[in-house]
Amino acid sequence: MARGWESKSVEDQMEEARRSQVEAGGRIQSPEEKERERRIESLRLERSRLTEQLDRARSAAHQRMIQQSLEAIEAEIAALIEGNLKA
Repeated sequence: MARGWESKSVEDQMEEARRSQVEAGGRIQSPEEKERERRIESLRLERSRLTEQLDRARSAAHQRMIQQSLEAIEAEIAALIEGNLKA
């Protein structure tokens, strides 16, 4: 029984790997495209964390610093997405 579950797990992992390699258009992503997607996701998580910090910030100086960081993250996300659209 353990073997059956193990085989299914490996099969599921292989299928997930195949799905993660294929974009909506049905083509396989290059390593650069995968890295760009990972970077965008990382920046989005950072943006979410900073937004929460901004909501809790009391000092005007701290709020400005967080806002500047958010603007920099937004610019980087936009540049990565635009770079992806040009490719």
